[in-house]
Amino acid sequence: MQRTIVGQPLVHPTFSDKRYNAMPTTTTRHQEQWNEIVDDPVLRDLPYKVETNAQGQILLSPHTARHSELQERVQELLRDHAPKGRQPPEYPVATSEGVKQVDVAWMSQDRLRNMRKTGDPPTLAPEICVEVLSESNTVEEMAEKRALYRDIGAEEVWIVEEDGHIRFFADEEIESSKIAPEMPDHV
Repeated sequence: MQRTIVGQPLVHPTFSDKRYNAMPTTTTRHQEQWNEIVDDPVLRDLPYKVETNAQGQILLSPHTARHSELQERVQELLRDHAPKGRQPPEYPVATSEGVKQVDVAWMSQDRLRNMRKTGDPPTLAPEICVEVLSESNTVEEMAEKRALYRDIGAEEVWIVEEDGHIRFFADEEIESSKIAPEMPDHV
């Protein structure tokens, strides 16, 4: 299903924090499409992970119980090993290639405030974006998501493999997290 938007962009406060990539000050097409999906009573309660692609098409990904269990375990480990912050699951972010749902995010309160300034869903990523692999994920898909999250400001992207092993990435793969250095490499 392709969604279309009619109307003028909404103006948001200017985001000027120099530590992060410059964020748009108007609502993007992807943000507008996402808000239409969220407002649609038929679509908002689907029992799937919902994302959009660059063309605005809706992508649905059902989860296994194991996938959800790994997400929960990552959240627990972030609470135990990351600095004080938030670690919501299924967190939407607007990228140049549509809205993606980060399986587990970690963000400081300062980052959350800055993210909110960019709209809903934000165009600034959490500091840490975690993707839990499923059987259906490809290496190419994960490389693309890593690049998309980094392009919108993620400092690290973690990939949790199906066996629970965690791989940490910044510009390249790193031995351990710089933000949460005590984080184990296995859930």
